Formats: sequence, C-alpha cells, structure tokens
Amino acid sequence: MVSYKELGLVNTREMFAKAVKGGYAIPAFNFNNMEQLQAIIKAAAETHSPVILQVSSGARKYANQTLLRYMAQGAVEYAKELGWEHPQIALHLDHGNSFELCKSCVDFGFSSVMIDASALPYEENIALTRQVVEYAHQFDVTVEAELGVLAGVEDEVVAEESHYTKPEEVIDFATRTGCDSLAISIGTSHGAYKFTPEQCTRDPKTGRLVPPPLAVDVLDEIMKKLPGFPIVLHGSSSVPQEYVDIINANGGKLPDAVGIPEEQLRKAAKSAVCKINIDSDSRLAFTAAVRKVFAEKPGEFDPRKYCGPARDEMERLYVHKIKEVLGSDGKAD
Repeated sequence: MVSYKELGLVNTREMFAKAVKGGYAIPAFNFNNMEQLQAIIKAAAETHSPVILQVSSGARKYANQTLLRYMAQGAVEYAKELGWEHPQIALHLDHGNSFELCKSCVDFGFSSVMIDASALPYEENIALTRQVVEYAHQFDVTVEAELGVLAGVEDEVVAEESHYTKPEEVIDFATRTGCDSLAISIGTSHGAYKFTPEQCTRDPKTGRLVPPPLAVDVLDEIMKKLPGFPIVLHGSSSVPQEYVDIINANGGKLPDAVGIPEEQLRKAAKSAVCKINIDSDSRLAFTAAVRKVFAEKPGEFDPRKYCGPARDEMERLYVHKIKEVLGSDGKAD
C-alpha cells in the first residue's frame, strides 16, 4: 500500500471546492508518456494552476503501474525544481470500470479515482460506485462517478449513442453513493470525431463543421438540484483545426474532425463545472508536431528531435487551455 501523500500528491476535494467558489475549472489532462507529463507540469508550474494528471486504464497498462507511481512522484519534484513551491497535483484514474481496478490504483498511490458504471442499470451503478467510495475514502482518496452516457471512443470506453444525465436522478445518486464529484452527459463526446456531419451545420465561408450546442438547460437543472456540488465534463477537447490541418497536410487523414467550441467550455468553467477533461487535443498537438518534423526532415530518426517539438507544442496548448479557457491560472499560489 502506497499513500499518495507520501508521493507529494493531493486529492481533488479542496481544489474542487475552491474552483466551484471561484468560478473556474481544474484542467484534467490525460497523459501516456514522459513528454506529455513534462509538458503538463511545465504548463501548470508556469501558470501556477492546480492540475490533474489523468491516466486511463489503457494508459496504465501501457506505462506500467509501478513506473506511473514514480513518474507522479517525479512530477511533483520537477514542479518544485521549476519554482512551484507547493505543487497542487492530483493523480487520477480516468474511467475505471471495476472495483478491482479502482482498488489497485488507490493501493498504488493514486489520489483520486473514477468509477464509471454509467453503462450499468441505475441501481447497479449506485451499488458499484458506493463500493468504490467506501474503500477509497478509508485512505482519503476522492471518487468521481458518472451518470448519463457520453458517445464516442476513448481507449476502452466506447458508446455509439449519448444519453443525457437525468436531473431528477442526481440528488438520489449523489446521496446514496457518497461520490465526491459527478461526471455528467450534456452533449460532449469522446475522441476527435465528437459529432457526425449530420449533427452539425457547415460554415458557408470556410466549409468547416459547426457542432451543435451543449445542453446547457440540463446543466442548469443539475446545478439547481445539487447546488455547489462538483460537476465534471468529459470529452471536452476542442479539436483545434490548426492541428487537424497540419496533420492532413503532412500525410494524415482526419476528415471532418470536430470538437467542443472553447467558448462553450469557458461558460461551463464559470459554473459548477470544476473539472474539464482534455485528451484528444494533446494527441493532436503531439501528432501535428511529429508529422511536421517528418515531412520537413524525412531523414530524422532521433526521437528527441521530433518528440521535443511535440512536447513544446503540447505545453503551449496546455498554457492556452489553463489561461484562456479554464481560468485556473494563479489559483495554486
């Protein structure tokens, strides 16, 4: 058993409470490799933003749970080297689908876990979530749950259709499970193809897809039912067209990739939405930078020469999200 506190990490309870009160959202950035981790920590340290390092079950398998533990500890020490005296960094399991997986993450030093039982019948979702909460809270590990289903694909999470969260269920669910935060479905979606062309309109000037708006009315109803309760948005990458264009211009093939407009996310961040998940944007930034290097320097084979520019591009993306979208800069002073 490894306590996250020994690694210098924090859970999400205090950072969420401050975010809800302050009208901003905490960035939850998924990472799979060292370059992503470096970029996240540099961006958070530069902006003095609380940050959540998110690891999916697929990323955990890819990286190895023991290495992840030391990477998280190293991230805290790296932040201090960069001048961030008291780093506010959480290590979070994204979309855990079983009690055993959540327990293993708690035991290996994660400070927060998500149990995603949203695909199960309502009562089964409550029962499994409650089981995870009872175990995690023994060690002061915070728990995120999900009610409603997001469409799209992210690692091992696949759903063809979304189902909006039912506001009439949230009080009962939060009360009976004891969860610390609630991921809801209001129209966001996993992956780089968040909407089909049929769901969108096209900008007559640019020909680009314009996605449908989020179901703000559902969010408003949930906030009325659970005033001040931490709400989470998954599938919230904006899929920057500049990265899509670079990828497509350098041998890639991402037709009609479309995400959530940043203006909608800015508005959400000022509400009870205190955690916004971003994964695909980072992947796009990384891939765009790597493809550009390979196109311009086809003889390059040193990973540092293409992973380095990718790391720098991701750092720029993270700083932009923190400052211009989430408003979390300066909140970890």
